[in-house]
Amino acid sequence: MIAVQGDMAVLADVRRLYTTIREQKGKVDIVSANAGTGAFSPLGQITEQHFDTQFDINVKGLLFTVQEALPLPRDGGAVVLNASIVSGTGSAATSVYSASKAAVRSFARTWSVDLKDRRIRVNAISPGIVPTPGYNTSLGMSAEQVEQYVASAIPSIPLGRVGTPDEIAKAVIFLASDDSSYITGIELFVDGGMSQV
Repeated sequence: MIAVQGDMAVLADVRRLYTTIREQKGKVDIVSANAGTGAFSPLGQITEQHFDTQFDINVKGLLFTVQEALPLPRDGGAVVLNASIVSGTGSAATSVYSASKAAVRSFARTWSVDLKDRRIRVNAISPGIVPTPGYNTSLGMSAEQVEQYVASAIPSIPLGRVGTPDEIAKAVIFLASDDSSYITGIELFVDGGMSQV
């Protein structure tokens, strides 16, 4: 395993990542673009920094993570993008985050066409409510706020519970594997049915 620390919003860091991979491994089979951030701010209070931070990581960083990887994947490989159910819903104070994830969803569609000659499948995964440390760090929620949010959301989730990181990872593995060899350009919702019913 190779670990390369970097900021996916900084193109030089992204290039350093792939230089390291090229030198040490030569090729990649799968690109999973999973870096992301989020923050709350209602319309009327959105700052330029609030916008730039989310779009630099969620859109610019994701785009260049995939683009800079293009010399490395084998033809017939897979790209899995991390979107979110918020790309198609309306929640208070999340317009910038939601727009950034809608861009990711659009990338899955357009890149699946851009990369069709190489038979590289591009799909997006859209997790629902999956409490992770990002709720505390990126969103700035306290443990109590996360508990309250989860409790308020559970009634709208048909499966009656939030998801786990392991469940998201299994869905990513499916989209990256040959088990999904006839699937490209989709958005796979892994949200307990929350955005579907």
